[in-house]
Amino acid sequence: MARSSLTREEVLAAAAGLVRQHGPDALTMRKLAAELGTAVTSIYWHVGNREQLLDALVERTVQDMGAVRPVGRTPAERIVSVARGLRRELRARPHLIAMVHERGLTERMFLPAQQALVHEVHAAGLRGARAADAVRAVQFQVVGFVLVERNRERSPAQSPAETELWDDPAAAGAAAPDDPALTHALTRPADPERLFLLSVRALVRSLLAPAG
Repeated sequence: MARSSLTREEVLAAAAGLVRQHGPDALTMRKLAAELGTAVTSIYWHVGNREQLLDALVERTVQDMGAVRPVGRTPAERIVSVARGLRRELRARPHLIAMVHERGLTERMFLPAQQALVHEVHAAGLRGARAADAVRAVQFQVVGFVLVERNRERSPAQSPAETELWDDPAAAGAAAPDDPALTHALTRPADPERLFLLSVRALVRSLLAPAG
C-alpha cells in the first residue's frame, strides 16, 4: 500500500542514501518509490523528473557541506577541526561529491569551509596573500589526502604489500640500516586518521608561524 503522505525532504534523503550506497546509476524513480513505499507518480510530484531530482540532490549536498563548523579554543585548533570535518564529509558522500563536481559547483561547495578558514586565519593574525595561501593550503591538503585514501581503497590488492616489502631484511637494511624502529613501523599498516591529523597539524603550525 502506497504512503498517503510524503515530504520532499524525505524523498531527497532516500535518494541521497541510494546514491551514497550504490552510485548515481542505481538511482531510478522506481527504486526510489520502492524504497519509500509509495507510487512513482508521488516521487514525480515532489521532485520532478530524474534530472531535476539529481539537481536537487546536488543542491542539498552543497548545503550539507556548508554545515562544517569550527570547534576549539585556539585558531589552530579550530582550523584543524574544519579540516577534519571537511575530510569526514567528503569521505561520507563520494558519489554525491562527484555529482557536484560534474555540475561545476565544486568551488561553491567549498566556499563555506573557506569562509570559516578565513575567519580563523584572521584570528591568528594572518592577512592578505599569506592568509589566502593558508586557506588554500589547508583545503588542498584535505582534498589531496581524501583522493589518496580513495585511490588506495579502490586499488587492487598489492602483492607484495608495502608492509611485506619492508619486512624484507635486505630491503630494510639497504634503506635504513641504522634505524630498525623506522623499518619496523613501516611493516605495520598505515593509520589514515593518525596520519591526517599529523600532517594537517604540522601544516597549520607552519602556516601560522610568525613570518621570517
